[in-house]
Amino acid sequence: MNAHTRPPKALATFRPQTRLRRFGQQVLRNGLPPLVVGAVLLIVWQLLCSRPGAALPPPSQVVSDTWELITQPFYDNGGNDVGMAWQLLASLERVAYGYLMAAVVGIALGVLVGQSAWAMRGLDPLFQVLRTVPPLAWLPLSLAGFKDSHPSALFVIFITAIWPIIINTSVGIRNIPEDYRNVARVLRLNGWEYFQKIMLPAAAPYIFSGLRIGVGLSWLAIIAAEMLIGGVGIGFFIWDAWNASRISDIILALVYVGVIGFLLDRLVALIGRLVTRGTAN
Repeated sequence: MNAHTRPPKALATFRPQTRLRRFGQQVLRNGLPPLVVGAVLLIVWQLLCSRPGAALPPPSQVVSDTWELITQPFYDNGGNDVGMAWQLLASLERVAYGYLMAAVVGIALGVLVGQSAWAMRGLDPLFQVLRTVPPLAWLPLSLAGFKDSHPSALFVIFITAIWPIIINTSVGIRNIPEDYRNVARVLRLNGWEYFQKIMLPAAAPYIFSGLRIGVGLSWLAIIAAEMLIGGVGIGFFIWDAWNASRISDIILALVYVGVIGFLLDRLVALIGRLVTRGTAN
């Protein structure tokens, strides 16, 4: 590089500062509003629940009541008496198994329904009926069938998460542009090559939209199911805290449930953006 093409020294030092300033502005723009709204809500909560006779504890009391749970998330006294981290991990493990099964089966059925008009006419009405059944309505049937709480919980997650995955995948398959199909015919792609190179890339944004909805429903379903099946898990922890009138423990658990649900949604969204190169929302 000669003297004429070398960037000016002032410009070379300016660019990192510009990028840093833009990063700071982006952090403020995206991070400040939720912080302000959260602070306002905490202040309102504190004021409303600090009055005599309030039914719920204020946030300051929640923190003091649950300080041990917050600072010692990995304690293990045996049985169900374990820290919040173990409770959350037990629930996440169940969600992982049930959700992965729903993703595999849901994408396969969605491809079938999207590709075949006969399958669409035969299966879509059945899917529309079954998807309206509430998650907990499946629990007694699954307990009767599996005779065990663990596979019953997995089935509830599976049957809850699978419907948006099927529906969104089938919509994505049906919306593949005809030009893509014509290219596949010209290139004489076999079934696997068409699935890998045409079908999945074109339908991926729809598939990941269904996967995002599905992971949220999975997390909702396991919390409700664990309240009834017992054992270690954040849902059972909430129900046990209610029976013991530990309202602060319930509030802390709900905060964790909300944060984990948000992170799961963000994780699936991130994977979707990486796979679809930014075309998935």
